[in-house]
Amino acid sequence: MSQLEWESFTKKIYIKSKVENLYPLWTSSEGLTKWFLRDAEFKSSGGQVRQVNEPTQQGDFYIWKWHNWDGQEEGQVLQANGKDYIEITFSSCKVSIHLESKNSKTLVTLRQFEIPTDSKSRLEIHQGCSNGWTFWLANLKAYTEYGVLLNETEEDLRNISLSGYQFVNM
Repeated sequence: MSQLEWESFTKKIYIKSKVENLYPLWTSSEGLTKWFLRDAEFKSSGGQVRQVNEPTQQGDFYIWKWHNWDGQEEGQVLQANGKDYIEITFSSCKVSIHLESKNSKTLVTLRQFEIPTDSKSRLEIHQGCSNGWTFWLANLKAYTEYGVLLNETEEDLRNISLSGYQFVNM
């Protein structure tokens, strides 16, 4: 991609951690709820709930719930190689996370793609998810490198109209 486009976006961040330490933070319920979600559940294609520290696998289904949002995201794990790559369905499109060791750090590359190009998707998915992932990648870095969480877990922001558009730490 040589120019910005509505069908996808990419976000990158360097994190002072090893790939093998970051991968479980993306692929297990226990890992995801440390820095990202209020609750996460993975089920095998046969319907068996995975243990909280068990890594998800290709073909699994997930249910994710955030702090300060009553909804949930449900999707499928399209790829999970057990070491440095995962791809999921997410918000009517796809998200991939690639972890690459670079000079004693890990380059985390998140790509959201196959985004519909209608006006609503441009606002809610391209703009909304792009902003959201920027925050969550910064939150992952803060948590991993300093043990600090930036997302709001104490104040209930759900009854504030437009809170998802105004608060930077949802």
